[in-house]
Amino acid sequence: MEKERREQILEATYACVARWGLSKTTVEDAARQAGVSRATVYRYFPGGRDELIDAVVAWQYLKFFGRLYEELRHAASLEEVLARGLAFARRALVEHEVLQKVLQTEPEVLLPKLTFEANRTLGMVSGFLVPYLVGHGMGDGVDVHLAADYLARMILSLIGAPGRWDLTDPDQVLALVGAELLAGVVGESPSSED
Repeated sequence: MEKERREQILEATYACVARWGLSKTTVEDAARQAGVSRATVYRYFPGGRDELIDAVVAWQYLKFFGRLYEELRHAASLEEVLARGLAFARRALVEHEVLQKVLQTEPEVLLPKLTFEANRTLGMVSGFLVPYLVGHGMGDGVDVHLAADYLARMILSLIGAPGRWDLTDPDQVLALVGAELLAGVVGESPSSED
């Protein structure tokens, strides 16, 4: 029951953010939307509005990574993980209406929260990549954990700012993976041997 009530408050707060934005959403709004008292909201989020908003951002972030994991869990190779992951993550970012609205109207409020979540996520993404890097083979002298950290940082950066790469084009995504992400990190793939 406790978990369901917390989730109910998060969903209600998210609905308020979608309607009014981060800055204008109050504890009272969230309580009214959730059909609970302000005291109930404070019981679950004793830090008040700031804690509540931080929790909503973290909740949405975790939901995104849950969907990403489902997208990637059957990927067979490092290249497939990177290509499918980049395309999925970029599409999810661009198509997320509430996120796009808040980024346009209140970037100064949202970006520090996303940066904090990205820093927390870096280790998770890096850890997810390690077995794929080991299975793929590493270049001479390349530390698998440093390579995973590098790839995680590049992936998180490219999701938000792909630069010249069109992450909706599978051929470009594969070219990006080979030319920029894996170059110098892993050993030669069997298909590249003459």
